[in-house]
Amino acid sequence: MDHNNILGTVLAGGKSQRFGEDKSQVNLANKLLIDHILSEIIDEFNEVLIVSNNSIKFNKFEKITKIEDYKKGLGPLGGVLSAMKWIKTNKREYQWIATFPVDTPFFKKEILKDFIQKINLEKSDLFFIKSNNTRHNIFGLWSIKLLDKLEKDLDKGERKVELWANNIGVKIINMEFSNNDPFFNINTKEDLEKAKELLKND
Repeated sequence: MDHNNILGTVLAGGKSQRFGEDKSQVNLANKLLIDHILSEIIDEFNEVLIVSNNSIKFNKFEKITKIEDYKKGLGPLGGVLSAMKWIKTNKREYQWIATFPVDTPFFKKEILKDFIQKINLEKSDLFFIKSNNTRHNIFGLWSIKLLDKLEKDLDKGERKVELWANNIGVKIINMEFSNNDPFFNINTKEDLEKAKELLKND
């Protein structure tokens, strides 16, 4: 698959209610949480989009653009729609967007490369990663063809990524990891402390 056809997109618009503050701005190993994921994907795409409704800090690169949600309060699906609309509005040629959460500091670019390599684009317009029996609904590859359908369903009140993806006919790419889970995500302050311990032992 041609990476030039893909817009990298970090979905950082969550309210972080369980964490108590914008977790993208939390320091982990002297690095903002958002910069952990950005550093892994920045070289894999011509451009990277950050979707966040907050005024956030991150390592600035010329190829990174930050936008706000097209409409507020629509959850991760709203972030996906916002990225798709940005492509159309700015007349970019991307046919796909690759989405990443902001709270997975152990994710590595090698996983992204493996994920994309395993995809058969003729099988679906939407692909998610599944690892060790857990499906990761924010690590996805979404065809721009889904824009109109996604916008209509959001207008009807759809908010759950998993349900919407199942209705679309998402294809799952299975991966197995024997060591630490690279998809470990930080939802709470306790998770942050665990991540610090994992980094110490890495």
